[in-house]
Amino acid sequence: MKKMWAVAMIAALVSLPVLAQKKEQERLEQCGTVLKEVLDIPEGVPPDLLNKAECVIVLPSVKKFAIGIGGSVGRGAIICRSGENFTGPWGAPAMFALEGANIGLQLGGQATDFILLVMNKKGADSVMSSKAKLGTDAAVAAGPKGRDAGAQTDVVMKAEILTYSRAKGLFAGVSLEGSTLRSDGDANKKIYGRELSAREIVREAKVETPAAGLALANLLNQKSPKNLSETK
Repeated sequence: MKKMWAVAMIAALVSLPVLAQKKEQERLEQCGTVLKEVLDIPEGVPPDLLNKAECVIVLPSVKKFAIGIGGSVGRGAIICRSGENFTGPWGAPAMFALEGANIGLQLGGQATDFILLVMNKKGADSVMSSKAKLGTDAAVAAGPKGRDAGAQTDVVMKAEILTYSRAKGLFAGVSLEGSTLRSDGDANKKIYGRELSAREIVREAKVETPAAGLALANLLNQKSPKNLSETK
């Protein structure tokens, strides 16, 4: 009996890392699914804004729970155009996290998908730091939506990050000021098999795109193959 228990415990310990890796792979795959659904919405993210973005952050199914009052942690992925000046194809994604007490106010007890567009190098450098506070370390604004949205408004021109949400089929710009973004080191280790920061993955290109991230990268390379921001 003791031997059977020992074997069972060993099997459980061996399977835990595999299950954890599978969970992160599924989360990364879900990022691709969510972004495709959002980009297919006629009144969704303006294509001209996507074409000017350096990076995209996707956080699927963020749910409210208690960290302090009405807080949340959303986990997903960041993906950027490759090259020093973000002029190359979309590269490998890194796992990322969004957290803060005010996120819960946006959720109302329901699962919500968040899409963030990082619009310039300064914004990308900010989110690649150890922890970036939106509104303090990076200028953030609720993103306009629809194909005819005023993409040249002062809000858009001044923002380094544009933020959107989708819940119960409703898509809109949303304020995430005061929330923080950070690299999800544990998740990156499960995806890539070794400790890597988001910067090492998306900016230093130290890894190839994993199978779970191909749908996300291929979608962006199809929808926005070229960086059309004025400085490029």
